[in-house]
Amino acid sequence: MSSHIEVSGSGRASAVPDVVRLRVGVRCEGDDVSSALSDATGRAAALAQAARDHGVEPRDLATTDTGVHPRHDREGVAVVGYTAYQNLSVTVRDPSRAGSLVSAFAGAAGDALTIDHLGLEVADPRPLLASAREAAFGDARAKAEQYAALAGRTLGKVRTVTDVVDNGPQPRMALMAARTTDGFVELGENTVTTTVVVRWDWK
Repeated sequence: MSSHIEVSGSGRASAVPDVVRLRVGVRCEGDDVSSALSDATGRAAALAQAARDHGVEPRDLATTDTGVHPRHDREGVAVVGYTAYQNLSVTVRDPSRAGSLVSAFAGAAGDALTIDHLGLEVADPRPLLASAREAAFGDARAKAEQYAALAGRTLGKVRTVTDVVDNGPQPRMALMAARTTDGFVELGENTVTTTVVVRWDWK
């Protein structure tokens, strides 16, 4: 009989996200490049000010993309105007403010507002990972102890531990959602999952 037993275990841990990441912007049309750019620049500046007014720190606010391109007629030949755009990345560290912030964006940019992305994250996933690893090791030990009992053996010392999978937070859409105080975002839960392979000596 082998001098050891090797089993795998899996574990997971979940938490309500505490960070909302938004990609917002403006898209403005004009008869010429100058007017389109001027409109987009002004409205993007209003977005940034709205973010600052809602407590978004400078480190959490950045311009990610800007540009202008011509618009053509239906035949795709004649230039009939220009469209300018500017996008911002906004990190909201108090999810309860997300709804009022988006409302402020709508007021600042009007019909030019675009929202391209809304992401939910856990700011510090390390405690989640630690809990998931602990659960994975416990799962492996429970399996090993069951096999040991079935084989009439006793577990000895741990010989090796191999961390097989260590994922970042993954959305868990099936869970009941937790609502922010302003009702804009359904936070749900983020889940991390780990898998470990542990080898024990037989006593």
